[in-house]
Amino acid sequence: QVQLVESGGGLVQPGGSLRLSCAGPGSIFSFYVMGWYRQAPGKERELVATITRSGSTKYADSVKGRFTISRENAKNSLYLQMNSLKPEDTAVYYCNARFGTNEFWGQGTQVTVSS
Repeated sequence: QVQLVESGGGLVQPGGSLRLSCAGPGSIFSFYVMGWYRQAPGKERELVATITRSGSTKYADSVKGRFTISRENAKNSLYLQMNSLKPEDTAVYYCNARFGTNEFWGQGTQVTVSS
């Protein structure tokens, strides 16, 4: 069973920043497309950002210009730098790894944006 472990969530004021991290096995980071998703209470899980093995990125319109996804394959790590956070960014954030029909999820980390 592949294990992805997120960290870095917490409580932050509007306008603040957080950096999420995701660690996993080297076999995943060598081949898989990695991504961050989030799920707010009462809402469906939604895509935040993805990054390919070569570094190509995609973002949800709601986070463009504020969030940056990155990965360090040599360190088996995925990151999400979140700036200018808004209350509507409050959600559980999940790390995702996808390769063909194979897909794995982390357990999630809570991000709360509130004054």
